[in-house]
Amino acid sequence: MDAHPLEKRIAYRFQDRSLLEEALRHSSYINEHPSLFSNERLEFLGDTVLNLVVSDLLMALQPPLAEGVMTRIRAQLVNEATLADIAKHLRLGDWLLLGKGELQSNGREKHSILADACEALIAAVYLDGGFDAAHHMVKQLYASRITPEHIDMIGVDYKSKLQEMIQSSQKTGPVYHLIDAYGPDHAKCFVVQVTTAQGTATGQGKNKKAAEQDAARNALRSLYGIRH
Repeated sequence: MDAHPLEKRIAYRFQDRSLLEEALRHSSYINEHPSLFSNERLEFLGDTVLNLVVSDLLMALQPPLAEGVMTRIRAQLVNEATLADIAKHLRLGDWLLLGKGELQSNGREKHSILADACEALIAAVYLDGGFDAAHHMVKQLYASRITPEHIDMIGVDYKSKLQEMIQSSQKTGPVYHLIDAYGPDHAKCFVVQVTTAQGTATGQGKNKKAAEQDAARNALRSLYGIRH
């Protein structure tokens, strides 16, 4: 049997292809095909597996993070927005089985559907190949997210920190401008420039809000010498 395109994207070959098929079936599809199972049960299991693997990856970071910090970071790494972003990177929506109503309402792009399917896919790999296979896949999916530099940005509101610093010494606050947006829709990159009395700094992100946070962080570091 030829590899499914999604297997190539996650670098995992299923022994039991039915698990992959189940992970891709949304409940709306089951309403029209009642003899099949939706991905809801796999989603339930995938949530637990994902939390365990992400916790393990955070525990391995150096220098060690405090429990409260890890809890806050994990919550942002496994939330709907992050999972939907990962699903878009995998083009998971291309292979989802949806009912007619969801297809007509652009269900392949809905964050809730994509996030749930991503968790179901993780569970499918776990059931098919065991914990080591699931751990390896999640580690690869989060390779750019569980790094010291990325972790440093999570949970810190750099825009507020920059605003507070500027207001203490000048009357006008920082001004943000979107200066570029490039790449395909499923992996677009936004570039924002922030201007203060001290100069300018730029930042990038997968959405405008993230780019503004990155620009504020870079301004604090390059213009004001503040690392955190």
